[in-house]
Amino acid sequence: MSDPELNKILEEKAKSIMEKAQKTETEMETKEPLNLSPDNFEKTINSSKPVIVDFWAEWCAPCRYMLPVFEKLAKKYGDKMIFGRLNVDENGDIANKYQVFSIPTFMIFMKGKPVDMVIGAVGEKNLEKTITKYLE
Repeated sequence: MSDPELNKILEEKAKSIMEKAQKTETEMETKEPLNLSPDNFEKTINSSKPVIVDFWAEWCAPCRYMLPVFEKLAKKYGDKMIFGRLNVDENGDIANKYQVFSIPTFMIFMKGKPVDMVIGAVGEKNLEKTITKYLE
C-alpha cells in the first residue's frame, strides 16, 4: 500500500539531504574557522574566495591570545573570506612549505598563492586592516 502524501514528504526530505551533502565544507562553515590538515589544505587555499590561514600551536601563548580575535573576524568577514587554522606541530610539512618560522603567522592566499602575511600577536585592528585589503 502506497501513501502519496508520505512519498512526497520523503522525496522532499531526500532532496534536502542531497543538497546539503553537495555543499563543500567551506561553504557550510563560512562563519567559523576551518580546521586545516593535509586532507583539506590545498582545496581550501585554492578557493575562489580569499583565504586566511592562522598557523598556530597549542603551547603558543600569543596564538591563544589571537584566537578570539581570529574567530571574531571570521564571524564578521566569513561570508567574503575563508578562515582556516593549521596546527604547525601536527602539520609541520605544510608550515615548512610556506616557510612559517614564527607563530602565530596569518597568511593570506588568493587562488592558491600566498599574497600577504602578518606575523605575531598584532591585535584585532592590525589583522582586520590586512584582511580588508583582500575583500571585494
